[in-house]
Amino acid sequence: MNRTYELMFIVRPDMAEEDQDRLISSLEGAVGSSGGRVTNVEKMGKRRLAYTVRKFNDGIYILLTFEGGGGLVRELERRLRVSEPVIKFLSVRVDEEQKRLDKIKAVKEARRRAGSAASPAEGGTQEPAVTA
Repeated sequence: MNRTYELMFIVRPDMAEEDQDRLISSLEGAVGSSGGRVTNVEKMGKRRLAYTVRKFNDGIYILLTFEGGGGLVRELERRLRVSEPVIKFLSVRVDEEQKRLDKIKAVKEARRRAGSAASPAEGGTQEPAVTA
């Protein structure tokens, strides 16, 4: 079953743009070969780290959003673990959170519709329509 994941990883601040693109394309290739689908790649740029990691104070953040199975996540994490320019990485499943947000949105929409339909019946004050 395909689920939606976000994979945030931080690479060395001195990594060249071409090398970043090569790393991203290799990860996209791994996702594609495992039957997954990359939905979004976002380069967030160079930022200061909260604490020193492997003697680096800055890093280049990259966010990869994809759909796939748990085996795919394990494979991507394995590749990032052995990749020398990657300082840190974190993968998060986001489909459950999206379901929760969609449910909250639907409840709010239902309440809004119920409230707007009940107002005229309760004798609420409405402005009369002006016709010319």
